[in-house]
Amino acid sequence: MVVLFSLQSGVSSSSSLKSSHSTSSVYNDLHKKPVGSSSKKDLLTGLYHDQRNYTSLKNSKPSPSTVSTYTPRLDEKCDKQFTDTYSRPSSRCTTPALSAAALASLGGSSSRRGSGDAGSIIMDAEASISELKDIYDLKDQIQDVEGRYMQGLKELKDSLSEVEEKYKKAMVSNAQLDNEKANLIYQVDTLKDVIEEMEEQMSELHRETEEKSKELERQKHTCSVQQHKLEDMKEGIRQRDELIEALERQKEYFDCIRNERDELRDELADLKGKSRMGEKHGLVIIPEDMPNGDVSHESPTSGITVVTQEAAQVLESAGDGPLDVRLRKLVDEKDELLSQIRKLKMQLEEERQKHLKIDSVYTEGERMENGTDLHFIEMQRDANRQISEYKFKLSKAEQEMATMEQNVNRLEGQVSRYKSSADNAEKIEDELKAEKRKLQRELRTALDKTEEMEMTNNHLIKRLEKMKANRNALLSQQ
Repeated sequence: MVVLFSLQSGVSSSSSLKSSHSTSSVYNDLHKKPVGSSSKKDLLTGLYHDQRNYTSLKNSKPSPSTVSTYTPRLDEKCDKQFTDTYSRPSSRCTTPALSAAALASLGGSSSRRGSGDAGSIIMDAEASISELKDIYDLKDQIQDVEGRYMQGLKELKDSLSEVEEKYKKAMVSNAQLDNEKANLIYQVDTLKDVIEEMEEQMSELHRETEEKSKELERQKHTCSVQQHKLEDMKEGIRQRDELIEALERQKEYFDCIRNERDELRDELADLKGKSRMGEKHGLVIIPEDMPNGDVSHESPTSGITVVTQEAAQVLESAGDGPLDVRLRKLVDEKDELLSQIRKLKMQLEEERQKHLKIDSVYTEGERMENGTDLHFIEMQRDANRQISEYKFKLSKAEQEMATMEQNVNRLEGQVSRYKSSADNAEKIEDELKAEKRKLQRELRTALDKTEEMEMTNNHLIKRLEKMKANRNALLSQQ
């Protein structure tokens, strides 16, 4: 009994010394209530529940998808839960409070029951000591769980800091990638503008090439037409020259024939004059149908024939012999000359038909000697008229050439004006295209800036929401 009371007094003193340090509701309940089977069961179930909570907190690891969403609110909640749940003594020196309470209860009961219950008190003390040992074991387990929890929390904080660093690095890398993307987009836009300019230049060169080719074809066509006209003009000039030469030769030939005709006329007139003179002087020309020289009319009775000096020269040129033979020779020569004149006329007609291609039929009167001069004059008139017509055609062709040259010059002036206006329009178009590209670049830069501002605005909104959430959490904790 003395040992028991001493144990009770030691336990009560130690409990009185350590009771000031206890803050847990479980231990306060143990001080207030007597130790019973129901309180022991409640204590054991509470400690087991706390151990399960610690083990569940230790074994629960954050998923990679939720690591990046940890905020200071998680740390505050964990600290609050830890401070609210585990505000208990962590050393073995605080445990005698329970034993003191149990022993006090045992002492109180023993004082009431008396000395007869000493054996039951000893048994209860031994049971309480075994329970205290179990409680110490549970406290050791709780301390181990607390250590593991703190270690897990520290690891979680380290991993959270690492994740935050990685998140910051990822944000920096994303910003760098966004900058590189913007630079690449700007380069792509610049290259697109360069490609558009090159395509415009290529299309312009193709258009100029087509225009030059069309102009070259037109020039070739006009050149071929001018060459054909020039060849026609040359052919006309050549024909005109040939015709002029033929007319000159024909004129010379006609002059020769006219001279011969005049000579024959002169000779014929001389012969006629001589024959008249011979008839006057008693000379008779015997025709061809009089073989013997007889005449039907009365012959002159004078036997002496008197001729002029010119007639004597003509008779001498006729040769030797009697007078009638000489006269017959002269008549034959006259007939031959007339036949030659007819032949020359026929040749002249053939030449005229050959060179001038005149399809006209001349009457018999035009072929007579009296009409030869008129015919020659008419031929000369026709030749002069043709020459004048060719000259008129040539002058007309020259005028047409001059008008065509004037038209060509006028068209060239119009083409030059059109080219200048087209060049001005192209310059204006190029300026407008450059201004359009500039405006497109400015629009793209403005859109990029707008997107960046929207991204920064969204980021700031998220940060503001996080700050509001943290503030609300702090206010709720306070």
